[in-house]
Amino acid sequence: MSRLPSPAGAGYFARHTVTGLTGELRAGRVSPEDLVEQALAAAARLEPELNAFVTLDEDGARAAARRATEELAAGVDRGPLHGIPVAVKDVVDTAGLRTTMGSRHFADRVPDRDATCVRRLRAAGAVIIGKTATHEFAYGPTGDRAAGGATRNPYRPERMAGGSSSGSAAAVAAGVVPVSVGTDTGGSVRIPAALCGVVGLKPSHGAVPVDGVYPVAPSLDTVGPLARTAADCRLLWNVLAGRTAAERDDAPVVRRVGWIPPDTIHPTSPRVTEAARACLAGGGFEVEEVAVPEAAALARAYHTIQGSEVYAVHADRMATAADLYDEEVAERLRGAARVRGWEYVRACDLRDRAREAVTALLRVHDLLALPTVPIPAPPLDARARRAGDAGVDVRTALLALTSPWSVLGLPAVTLPAGLVDGLPAGLQLVAPAGGEELLLAVAQELHDATTETEPPVPARH
Repeated sequence: MSRLPSPAGAGYFARHTVTGLTGELRAGRVSPEDLVEQALAAAARLEPELNAFVTLDEDGARAAARRATEELAAGVDRGPLHGIPVAVKDVVDTAGLRTTMGSRHFADRVPDRDATCVRRLRAAGAVIIGKTATHEFAYGPTGDRAAGGATRNPYRPERMAGGSSSGSAAAVAAGVVPVSVGTDTGGSVRIPAALCGVVGLKPSHGAVPVDGVYPVAPSLDTVGPLARTAADCRLLWNVLAGRTAAERDDAPVVRRVGWIPPDTIHPTSPRVTEAARACLAGGGFEVEEVAVPEAAALARAYHTIQGSEVYAVHADRMATAADLYDEEVAERLRGAARVRGWEYVRACDLRDRAREAVTALLRVHDLLALPTVPIPAPPLDARARRAGDAGVDVRTALLALTSPWSVLGLPAVTLPAGLVDGLPAGLQLVAPAGGEELLLAVAQELHDATTETEPPVPARH
């Protein structure tokens, strides 16, 4: 399973992966209905404290599980997710199931159409058990500002889960579901995945359709998978991307990795850096320190590009119903309104220049590597912390090491690197555009270096 110990009290799926359950389902030793009941029972037990879900669809999940059981019994096999419980972030439309964006503006909104990524999940036989909590409008990296309250870290409930895909990461880490769907604009899959100790992939920009997904910044928005293992993350990624078995080629061999010292971008806890570097060492790669001169500037450009685009999404609502926003989110939107046109243009020019430089670097090195987040999960509501000897703004710190690759539209994956003071730390890998399979193959290789044996699935009674 994971290279990290599971959080205390974690559910069934902290011990069983999609990969491990696939054969058990087809052999009839466990059923989709069994798995859904495990997920719903774990949610009922953990949810009052975890706050990972906005909506649990118990009736819909049970009905979908019955259909999956009947199909498998009849020899209809929709693939490895057939009959597997999945959770979906609450900014992604699900027909007939409330989708609120974590906001009071849309507290009772029920869409009549699925987002494309959800249609693909259903076509693959996945069983959607509910909608996971998000930072309000997916506009924040902390996961503690939403109409439904803060999502808590499964390792320490007084700590942040990270955002904005807070519930998706927490639900997987706590073993409520084996896989979940999130969105990532500047780190919103990777940040909570790293803080909660799971695997999370931000794909190349445009790799997964975003229709039916509430926008944050359209030039940056992506949909990505979260899972306890890279192998399970890969299964979900293939479904979200609409990839057929014939398209799932073996990834090329990785030999050279460029290590980016994180302090060249943002002050980083030395222990987080050590954990990430030690995790990378398990792959036996040729690792060389590299410089990305524009990386820190890209992190700043992210706030300009995102700010301009997010305010365009919210300008009318801010003018007519600003009082319905969380006050911190509203204040950030007011700041975003002050981004000037020439600043946005310059940030986009920087993106173009930096893309050329990073593309050249990735011709020499197969992948780039660095920690995912500079600090372990901060306490809920904290907005200032220390990273080594430096005092840092929490929101800036959480986004600092993930946002440069979002600006460039490159794929990046985070995987668990170890525990720092009992809290997860993540290693981030960055690949050229279209390199998702490569990232997940390397993440799996690093995972296998320290894997533990998966327990047998109990026989049905």
